[in-house]
Amino acid sequence: MAEEKKSILLLIAAYNEEENIARVAEEVTRVCPNADYVIINDGSTDGTERILQEKGLRHVTLPVNLGIGGAVQTGYRYAREYGYDIAVQLDGDGQHDPAYLDRLVAPILSGEAEYTIGSRFMPGEHEGFQSTGMRRFGIRFLSGLIRVLCGKHVYDVTSGFRAVNRYFIEIFAETYPTDYPEPEAIMDAAMRWGKIVEVPVVMREREGGTSSINWWRAVYYMIKVTLDVIICRISYGVRREKRRT
Repeated sequence: MAEEKKSILLLIAAYNEEENIARVAEEVTRVCPNADYVIINDGSTDGTERILQEKGLRHVTLPVNLGIGGAVQTGYRYAREYGYDIAVQLDGDGQHDPAYLDRLVAPILSGEAEYTIGSRFMPGEHEGFQSTGMRRFGIRFLSGLIRVLCGKHVYDVTSGFRAVNRYFIEIFAETYPTDYPEPEAIMDAAMRWGKIVEVPVVMREREGGTSSINWWRAVYYMIKVTLDVIICRISYGVRREKRRT
């Protein structure tokens, strides 16, 4: 009997990405013909919605800006509603190269992982866009904190390029961290005994628009995410949550 083919959905969160979103949609359609996509327009105030409608791009528009966590959770709810087996997070600014989709989902398809993270910082992998020195320091700090709190070592804890199986689609459709959710989502998955695997990828700098993170947001990010990760760990108590049978 032939193996059942897994359905894959790319979740593309976008906020004020009028300069990038059409190009990103065209690229994922061309590079990933065996995957579907949905763009979550997170209450954009620029021309993003107009472009999505004019070009007939598959999308969900949120009436207000919920932040990255709310947008991504909307994508997971979409994936759950339409029965997808694998959901892949992909930023709407073009930094994530969809050519790495096969590499990202391969450990899930083989059963090695339930949750994969596209990593810039694995040992020996230092190509492409690496972010600023300050951000790399913050990433190493959060990586060490998560390792201390739950024993899971993830090098690129802030990478938004990640994929999950159906189990975590169900989990994240119900509850997903807000604001800057990537490190806390890793903690949550680890505390649920999730099989997390990093795979090396090369990321790109955004080609248009501006990043929403400046120096004072970076300071806020570090303080808030540190507290969120610690609180997430405390919420599980001494024992981790039991896995489903």
